[in-house]
Amino acid sequence: MNLKKISVVIPCYRVKNHILAVIEGIGQEVSTIYVIDDFCPEFSGDHVGINCVDRRVIVLRNNFNLGVGGSVMVGYKRALKDGADVIVKIDGDGQMDPSLLMRFASPIISGVADYCKGNRFYDLEGLNSMPKVRLLGNAGLSFIAKFSTGYWNLFDPTNGYTAISREVASRIPYEKISKRYFFETDILFRLNLLRAVAVDIPMTSIYSNEVSNLRIKKIFFEFLYKNFRNYLKRIFYNYYLRDMSVASIELPLGICLFGFGLIYGLAGWWHSSLSGSSTPVGTIMLSSVTILTGIQFLLAFINYDIGYVPTKPISKLDY
Repeated sequence: MNLKKISVVIPCYRVKNHILAVIEGIGQEVSTIYVIDDFCPEFSGDHVGINCVDRRVIVLRNNFNLGVGGSVMVGYKRALKDGADVIVKIDGDGQMDPSLLMRFASPIISGVADYCKGNRFYDLEGLNSMPKVRLLGNAGLSFIAKFSTGYWNLFDPTNGYTAISREVASRIPYEKISKRYFFETDILFRLNLLRAVAVDIPMTSIYSNEVSNLRIKKIFFEFLYKNFRNYLKRIFYNYYLRDMSVASIELPLGICLFGFGLIYGLAGWWHSSLSGSSTPVGTIMLSSVTILTGIQFLLAFINYDIGYVPTKPISKLDY
């Protein structure tokens, strides 16, 4: 395995009680640790600067609150400037085990992946420690994110334990990525447009007395809207702007047939109910056939989309 410069980015907001322990758990395989104080009301950056003696630590301070995504991008840019080959992002609240860090960096170092992210759903026993509302919320968002990001092989998209290669991090359009809690899902959408290979890394989160700033009930509909927006963008970019394939025909044909059958059937039923007569068999047959045919085309498109998941890392592409 080639020697690579590994850097760690830790966004900090209300994590004063945990951040020092997180830093202490990071092994010597890491060359630089960037602590980003996201205009923290607890002055986490000052706390680290005063109490941390680890010479690898560099404290960066935002002049105003950028959100977790904005802070991570600040860390990415600085790490790239300082020559990092692999950038690992962990949270400062103590929920992510720093000892797993090389598990995330190794696939990138060995050239197997461009981006690695944690998946808390691999270990079913470990899910018992996850709050039930968060468990259901993450499961729902994970399913929706498969459509919007195009990474059908991934789960747990809101997981913030990630690692990214220098090649991919240098190509991300930072100004277009969400700066708040949608960051993790939004960056997957951008990575898919780059055709980057992303993989899941099994992990278990640590839940104790820390207070999460993420509220599933507050962001669920926001995430739903943004995922739908990204889905439309991804389909347009990948199947009509960048390239065209049989899937480019299957999707609109399936939507039209399904929509026609549904509307035609409902209209026929409504007309018959008003007149007090039975719905003609021909109307029922035409509606049923077009709906079923439309569903078949849509399923064929989804099957094609699942097979379109990127498989060749960007670092191995020949230009």
